[in-house]
Amino acid sequence: MKLLQGVGLLIIVVVAFLLLLPTRVEPVAWTPPPAPSLTEGVYADNQRLKRVERIGPSDIEGPEALLLENDLLITGLHDGRLIQSSLDGQQRKVLADTGGRPLGLARHPNGLLVIADGVKGLLSLDAQGQLVALTTAANGLAFGFTDDVAIDKSGHYAYFSDASSRWGYGHDGEAIIEHGGDGRLLRYDFQTGKTSVLLDKLEFANGVTLGPDDAYVLVNETGAYRISRYWLTGPKAGTHDLFIDNLPGLPDNLAFNGRERFWVALYAPRNPLLDGTAAHPFVRKMIVRALTVLPKPVEKRGFVLGLDLEGKVIANLQDASNGNYSPITTAREYGDWLYFGSLKATHMARLPLADALQ
Repeated sequence: MKLLQGVGLLIIVVVAFLLLLPTRVEPVAWTPPPAPSLTEGVYADNQRLKRVERIGPSDIEGPEALLLENDLLITGLHDGRLIQSSLDGQQRKVLADTGGRPLGLARHPNGLLVIADGVKGLLSLDAQGQLVALTTAANGLAFGFTDDVAIDKSGHYAYFSDASSRWGYGHDGEAIIEHGGDGRLLRYDFQTGKTSVLLDKLEFANGVTLGPDDAYVLVNETGAYRISRYWLTGPKAGTHDLFIDNLPGLPDNLAFNGRERFWVALYAPRNPLLDGTAAHPFVRKMIVRALTVLPKPVEKRGFVLGLDLEGKVIANLQDASNGNYSPITTAREYGDWLYFGSLKATHMARLPLADALQ
């Protein structure tokens, strides 16, 4: 009898926890398209990323952003530092400490290193190591989660993302489950210092890159499994459309090789529980409460896609084996290699470009 009473009490406590624990998350109902297959077709499972080579220092945390200049790697770390290192990791130099979380990097034609910092906003770093806050708000609304940045060839504008004006860095899970559409694509004018909003109501605005001839800018919507495109020139200037929809995972960072292809890193494959409860805010709110004590059900899989200029998949790179390099959150092409960064790994990696494109 006492055992039954104990079980009953436990059930009451669990139900009360799932129903009543205070949370800021207010899920919005939506209907995601059916997830593409990972067993057949263009996104079929493979182990092509199993051959990645570890590079750079091996004792760092979260080399998310990634630039390669003169055979030196530049990346931002979880502890706020920006470091520069040799490919073998033997030489290392701290360029700055933002005091936040550097998530996106771009080099301005004048030499400035421009940083999308998830905590501090859009920053610049000069050759003397001086950090300057370029912008922290647009239209009176402060950035909650500055994520990635790209600069046009003229150096006039920086295009960057505010993943969520409501949720700050470290709360990406809450933002994506809530699906509140509070992400923005923004543009900073280096000449006037003004920041404008190009697109709002985005579902966790993440990676940003410019297309050929700076004709358009792409932005990943992690929470909607798609890449949106905003036209900058031509007859479509000022309008937007979808570059690719219904991706098989959560798109993170995005990069253009300057010629004929884009690379998009997928943080993880789509989660059936997240998709299956998308139309049921009450259930998703209970999931949020449960995840305060349970591990997040995120599959550890390295996942990167190559896309042509029409948004067609031309490369499908995966590795779900034990000990894989994941989550891959950045993929950038330099010379004969495809380089990878990660929000959580303790090193960077690369794969011969010929292997990636085979």
